[in-house]
Amino acid sequence: MADVNSYIIGFPNINKNQIQAVGGKGVNLGELSRLSGLLVPDGFCITTRAYQEILGKNETLHTLLDQLADLKAEDRKEISEAAAQIREVIESIPVPESIENEIVSRIEKLGATGSYAVRSSATAEDLPTASFAGQQDTYLNISGKTAILEHISKCWASLFTDRAVVYRLQNGFDHREVSLSVIIQKMILPDVAGIMFTADPVNGNRKVVSIDASFGLGEALVSGIVNADNFKIRAGKLFETNISIKKCGIFAVPEGGTEERELPGEKQSAPSLSDAQVLELASLGRKIEAHFGRPQDIEWCLADNAFYILQSRPVTTLFPVPQASDSGNRVYVSVGHQQMMTDAMKPLGLSFFMLTTRAPMRHAGGRLFVDITNMLGTSAGRSGVINNLGKSDPLIKDALLSLIARGDFLAPLSDESDVPASHFTEQIVPQGVPANLVTDLIKENRASVYKLKRDIQSKSGADLFVFLLEDLIELKQQLFGQKNIEAITIGMNAVSWVNEKMMDWLGEKNAADTLSQSVPNNITSEMGMELLDVADVARQYPEVLTFFQHAKIENLTEELARLEGGNETLAAIEVYLEKYGMRCAGEIDITKSRWSEHPAILVPLILNNIRNTESGASKRKFEQGRQQALSKEQELLSRLELLPGGEQKAAETKRMIGLIRDFSGYREYPKYGLVNRYFVYKKAILKEAEKLRSAALIRDIEDVYYLTFEELREVVVKRAIDLELINRRKEDFKTHEKLSPPRVITSDGEIITGTYRRENLPPGAIAGLAVSSGTIEGRARVILQMQDSQIEDGDILVTTFTDPSWTPLFVSVKGLVTEVGGLMTHGAVIAREYGLPAIVGVENATKLIKDGQRIRVNGTDGFVEILTL
Repeated sequence: MADVNSYIIGFPNINKNQIQAVGGKGVNLGELSRLSGLLVPDGFCITTRAYQEILGKNETLHTLLDQLADLKAEDRKEISEAAAQIREVIESIPVPESIENEIVSRIEKLGATGSYAVRSSATAEDLPTASFAGQQDTYLNISGKTAILEHISKCWASLFTDRAVVYRLQNGFDHREVSLSVIIQKMILPDVAGIMFTADPVNGNRKVVSIDASFGLGEALVSGIVNADNFKIRAGKLFETNISIKKCGIFAVPEGGTEERELPGEKQSAPSLSDAQVLELASLGRKIEAHFGRPQDIEWCLADNAFYILQSRPVTTLFPVPQASDSGNRVYVSVGHQQMMTDAMKPLGLSFFMLTTRAPMRHAGGRLFVDITNMLGTSAGRSGVINNLGKSDPLIKDALLSLIARGDFLAPLSDESDVPASHFTEQIVPQGVPANLVTDLIKENRASVYKLKRDIQSKSGADLFVFLLEDLIELKQQLFGQKNIEAITIGMNAVSWVNEKMMDWLGEKNAADTLSQSVPNNITSEMGMELLDVADVARQYPEVLTFFQHAKIENLTEELARLEGGNETLAAIEVYLEKYGMRCAGEIDITKSRWSEHPAILVPLILNNIRNTESGASKRKFEQGRQQALSKEQELLSRLELLPGGEQKAAETKRMIGLIRDFSGYREYPKYGLVNRYFVYKKAILKEAEKLRSAALIRDIEDVYYLTFEELREVVVKRAIDLELINRRKEDFKTHEKLSPPRVITSDGEIITGTYRRENLPPGAIAGLAVSSGTIEGRARVILQMQDSQIEDGDILVTTFTDPSWTPLFVSVKGLVTEVGGLMTHGAVIAREYGLPAIVGVENATKLIKDGQRIRVNGTDGFVEILTL
């Protein structure tokens, strides 16, 4: 064992609990050095104790760190200046004699005449959740005591490179909390070097090993001066080889350091590894992965026909694989892309939604996925799920078609009788639909919610959780009952029928878009319109407007009450919240803060309405849309009557238009009912959480959000809790927030991506799914958080996704572009009802389109053009 007072720890004496002493890279080298069958160049770590002692008492350094702590990641110029000063100070501090003597003694034991790699190893580096790869410096082929000591100081200073400082700021790491160990490792002068991933770094497939290799040192790959050979291995077999032209490499020079050198002509196109060597290296990779228990990013080199492992770190960019008890290959589809909520969810939110749905649901990375493998198992099921998911999101459809076409993952189609029918099977529009079906369903839902609010008042403790499970059964009966499904599908299928027939008969594209404007019983569009009425109250009072525009609102109720017109405005807001206060962004997650809990969220929306509309706009907008729909109906029927068989065609179309008007608005109500119940559940759960906090079982009420439904019930019953579990879940959630969920992922972890297979788009146009007809030009407002909106008349909203909580913004914009969505998702439905040209499913829209650019949105053909750079 190493002396605890030593500044040096040799690799064999390092264990996984010493990350604060030797950093992530040092810990991993210690683990690797003890794995049998691996060659790891010998070496040692200079512990963080040395770094802390050298820097700890330097007043100049602490002053500069104080300045750095006040900066933000976007303050690049200031960061660069401060970081440069810090590095200069660190490199000027002499290494104390006691530390120097220990370093020199250990180098002599390794071999004083050899050369060494001097590597940085930060305590916030090569972690399971943040790799920090390449943030600190490495120096190769360093020899001689003076040069080694000089480069040790350079490594310490590299903790404050611009890229390292920015990375820490972006990931929430305190500069003072991060220390640096320095690795001194015997230098291997390789013939070939490279990087190996034990999961495909592009698509995440855990069954694929991907190896990049080139002649000379691996720095050539890292620095990007050479295109590497790439080899891919699956199930112990090399299945893909790409040999690049490698014009040069980086090599060690006798006097120390490295140089770039041109390769001989015949070597430039030669494979850097033989097939046998590739398979041997892949086998080592799987062995390392098994030891660490997760996919690894491995640095390696080949010298004298032997492989050396230089480093291994976890791959932190892979999306986790949904876990399921089902064996065999599985295919999962994102729920978030259907529900317009791709943000990470907390455990309580995940478990509540899983208790609500009847679909085979799994979760990974804080997101929900449906296992559609069985649905893909028969021709009917496959057709149903692909066609219906395709209407929701064409990129999902294309991804699934690509996976099926490969023929290497899904089992052959089974007998139709062996597999349940798809949940997504399409229904036809029935005859003789009850005229009052929608109003009856709404009345039943309201009565059920009223009964829930009344009955839950008497429930607490274990009885509350029994009651919640019983009410969740009631909720599922409402959501998935035959009448509810019928009411939804009638409207959806009527829209599809009209669009298809009008295209066939009249050559008119997306005719149902105009017919869907200002339909009755759309609770979400009503929500947007009714906030216009709230704005009409507020706009009458100058003091209220000034307060809304300039104050930092802490307590809306108390602060409004002191202003002239404040009580009137507050009364209007409270009426609005009574009906819609359970809504919020990401509302399918029961843990999200609701408008009733933070009503100040509505203030920017009210201001947008005042700025961009005149008094009485809600009634005018609704009537304008109704008249446009009526006019469109009359136009279509008149044109149809002139066709052969026109009388019958017009009659059929009139019936379908009636179904659109009567039923398409109801599409939004079931989710409103779901969210209404969730808020009732949440308030009851928070009462139990308050009891747990009063009993000192939890620190914060919101700690319960990091428990599943069953875990929380057990805590309430047993009055005992694992706080470490909650802390781990909080850290996991922070990691999940940084991940981007895939639309389609397999049980191998492979992310299947789809594309828009479209031709004849204008040059430079960005493709998406047309969901609301029309073309509009205007200023792009790229908004990621609804409360950050500053909308002006004529703006086009560009965002990642919109759920019903975004609807109040729709009355102030002229068009919509989102990264996520489909024909029948909420944003598309409301855009059609408001008559806004809209395109959804535009990959990376918020990155490709810059805030303030002038853009053209073609909601008929489905593309965006950037008009000004």
